[in-house]
Amino acid sequence: MTDLLYLPDADGVTEFEATVTETGDDYVVLDGTHFYPEGGGQPPDRGTLSWDGGRAAVVDVRKDHGDVRHEVADVEGALPEPGAAVTGEIDAERRQRLRRMHTAQHVVSRVVLEAFGATTSGNQIHEERSRIDFEPADFDGADLRTIERESNAVVEADRPVEKAERPRDRVERETPEGRTQLDLIPDSVDPLRVVEIEGFDTCPCGGTHVDRTGEIGRIDITDRTSKGADVERIEFELRDG
Repeated sequence: MTDLLYLPDADGVTEFEATVTETGDDYVVLDGTHFYPEGGGQPPDRGTLSWDGGRAAVVDVRKDHGDVRHEVADVEGALPEPGAAVTGEIDAERRQRLRRMHTAQHVVSRVVLEAFGATTSGNQIHEERSRIDFEPADFDGADLRTIERESNAVVEADRPVEKAERPRDRVERETPEGRTQLDLIPDSVDPLRVVEIEGFDTCPCGGTHVDRTGEIGRIDITDRTSKGADVERIEFELRDG
C-alpha cells in the first residue's frame, strides 16, 4: 500500500525521499509518494526518480489496487531493488499549473451551481485548458459573461483554500446539494478529504489545489459546446493575474 503523501494538504511539496517496495520491467512502487496518480479528471504528475547509481523519468503515475505505480522511461542504470532509497522530484511548474486549473474548476462549478442550478457531470483538467460539463444547462453569451465575471470575483477575493480530512457525516451535511455525487463514493471511505474555499465552496476532492484563490490567475471562458439534451460544456484557460 502506497501512502499518498500529498494528502491532505501537502500538495505544494515537489521533492521527497521514499523507499522502493516493488520494481517491474517499466515501473517502480514506493512506500509513499508525492506524485499525483491520474484520477478525478486530473492527469498524473511527471518528474524523475533518482537513486544510488541510477535515474529515470516518471512518465505516468497510476493507482493499482492500493499501490501507486510510477511508470518510468529513459532509465539510467538498473532499476532500484526493493528496499532501496530513492529521491522523487516532481515537475514543479506543471504541478502548479494543474493546482491552479483544478481549483479554478471548483470555482467555476460552484458559480454555475449557484447562478444557474446546473450540476457538474464531468470535467477534465489539462495544463493549458480545461473543460467542465454541466446539466441541466443551456447557456447563452450573457450567461458565459456572468460565469466568467463571478468566477474572477472569487479569484480576486484571494480566499483561503483549506484541504483537510473530515468525518463523512460532516461532509454530507456541509456539501451543497448538487455540488458533488457523494453517493458514488463508497460508504467505507471515511473520513473524506475535502477542499474548502473559505466562505464560498466545500467539495470532497482528492486532487491538488492552490492555497489561495488569488494564485489561480484570471479565468477566461473560451468556448461553449452543446453535448446533448440539457448538457453544456464550458472550456476555459488561465492567465496570470
